[in-house]
Amino acid sequence: MARDPALSGRRPRLTMRKRIIRRVLMVVPLALLAMISARMGWLDQAADQITFRHANWFDDTALVEHFRTVVTHNGMTDTRGDCLLFIVNGSDPPDAVRFDVMEKHSGHCPGPKGTLPKLFTLKIDRLGQTAQTDWGSPGQFHALPR
Repeated sequence: MARDPALSGRRPRLTMRKRIIRRVLMVVPLALLAMISARMGWLDQAADQITFRHANWFDDTALVEHFRTVVTHNGMTDTRGDCLLFIVNGSDPPDAVRFDVMEKHSGHCPGPKGTLPKLFTLKIDRLGQTAQTDWGSPGQFHALPR
């Protein structure tokens, strides 16, 4: 005598075809979501939000990575983040530093090879944890665009 699965409380057995279809219907949208979020830069921004802390204002490497994400995602430059070069001004006091943001033209970065055009300067106040830029107005510093 065969039991009805609905009456016994057990789920009916799934065929191999139904299992494959369920997995494909789950994996394909997740893969598309991951690709879209990586392409839009959402993963970079999320990683920056998670990893950048207040103590990192005194670490030049962490600042460069943070502002590489900021300037590429707020429209200050169309250049990819890996084609930007941040040059630290070594004559600044330790609590305030300036970064010249340059555009690399070597390797896989487009443009005339061997040139480093300056895009703008970032002025960082480490104690106040603020940043200003002269983007769009060379020599006149203002708050970073959001």
